[in-house]
Amino acid sequence: MSHVRRFAKTPRAWEALARPDLVGRQVHTLLLMANGRRSLQELSLLLGEDVGELALDLQHRGLLQDTSAVSSALDADEEEAGRDPLRASA
Repeated sequence: MSHVRRFAKTPRAWEALARPDLVGRQVHTLLLMANGRRSLQELSLLLGEDVGELALDLQHRGLLQDTSAVSSALDADEEEAGRDPLRASA
């Protein structure tokens, strides 16, 4: 089973989003899109370029956190319960 990396914003990222002039357009856009559910592949497709190295850099700077283990566990729980983890509960 391959490891899918997913990243979410940290409180520090929320502060950075208020100052896009300080972080730059690419970082700002990645921070906006990182929601803990999108994989690095999805984020790269949305931004039109590979953002793997940038995401890791932002993680080291405390702006993103890896939520892969949490997301995988939630997805497994949803699948076990017979629900699609990508669909919202009605």
